[in-house]
Amino acid sequence: MDNTSPDAPDAPVTAGDSGTPVAARPLTRALLEIDAYASGLGWDGPARLFALVDTDRLRTEEPELAERLGLDEDGPGGTGTAPGVGGPSLTPIEQDELPADAPLDEFLAGIAWPDAVAGCALCVERLMLPPSAESEIPGELRREENIDALARWVAEHPERQEVRMTVGVLRDGERESALRLRTRDAETEVMTGPDLVPGLTEALAATFEG
Repeated sequence: MDNTSPDAPDAPVTAGDSGTPVAARPLTRALLEIDAYASGLGWDGPARLFALVDTDRLRTEEPELAERLGLDEDGPGGTGTAPGVGGPSLTPIEQDELPADAPLDEFLAGIAWPDAVAGCALCVERLMLPPSAESEIPGELRREENIDALARWVAEHPERQEVRMTVGVLRDGERESALRLRTRDAETEVMTGPDLVPGLTEALAATFEG
């Protein structure tokens, strides 16, 4: 995974009357909910992994869990459903805390999801550089074996930006990302798009292969 700035999203999400971004796709709505949840916990937090399950299936097959999560039958569709937006929804269920001593890519490579899980999402904070600073990266730091040195170099760069990345994939191949800059820390400033963090997206998609 590189530390350079992601491409700009195809289109921003729009905010509803409450100020909360409204999105049409269930995966996008679920990621925005995870982003809002992480935002409420503050910055400088650990990486968080979530299973994404179909809300209606969860109500049917795990009614007690659905009740604990507040997914009552009379609700608007469960977690991941924006106010006033109908249709199917996905419920994010946070998993156990990720081990601090394990590289993220190695940890993800060891994950296998049960059939009931429709997708997964990861929320992680990273330091990144704006596109204008990418040309300053020394050539030797661009090699994969120097990724730790690159991370240290980025951390010391005066134009570094703190970014919270929430990335999700579904079994059917759908992908989405939501990015929040610490310098623009507002729900209406969250950027979304399927190709913003391709390396991390590929790593999550691989957890459903094999």
